[in-house]
Amino acid sequence: MALVPYDGNYLPALSKLHNSSVEFDFAQHHVRLTQDWNTLGVAAVVWDAAVVLCMYLELGQVELKGKVAIELGAGTGLVGIVAALLGAKKVTITDRKPALDFLAANVKENIPPDQLAAVEVSELIWGQGLERYPEGGFDIVLGADIVYLEDTFPSLLQTMNYLCSNSTVVLLACRIRYERDTKFLNMLKQNFMVQEIHYGKERDIYIYKALKLTGKDL
Repeated sequence: MALVPYDGNYLPALSKLHNSSVEFDFAQHHVRLTQDWNTLGVAAVVWDAAVVLCMYLELGQVELKGKVAIELGAGTGLVGIVAALLGAKKVTITDRKPALDFLAANVKENIPPDQLAAVEVSELIWGQGLERYPEGGFDIVLGADIVYLEDTFPSLLQTMNYLCSNSTVVLLACRIRYERDTKFLNMLKQNFMVQEIHYGKERDIYIYKALKLTGKDL
């Protein structure tokens, strides 16, 4: 979600993020994504959390076929693209406005023409303009490595609460780096039932499933 260019001179371990493109094989498709670290920073590169979440989606533990999904803070759009390739009926891939043209180009590059109408790229600033989206109108909410700026936690939670019905499945993939990451999960548990469902040891990524608490659960 954040469009913050980093100084690559101090991040040699992340040099792969400066590659102009990256390629994967998901959902029986070859996916090639453009990256643009220098212009858009963290919003325009593929992070490990997105890769691990896509690998998990491929396992079929969460039914995507015929579902309406939304990806928050999509960045390159990898997760939303894979959700569409796995059969989601409608996928809305969101981020801030500066990233949208870049994001749309990746979608056009990787979604077959006959499926493009089912994938929408849309601006979403967490906590703002939510009325443009159907309240509780999504079966699945996806987020990869979107929990990192503590100032955004209240607006992110507000957004999730708005988008989710009692039956919506939220899947969040993240690396638990700092105390603030655990703080977010604790905040999420105030309105959602949260369960760790997968740990990708090789990349040190956790996937959490969240379901909105009903009145009887509160």
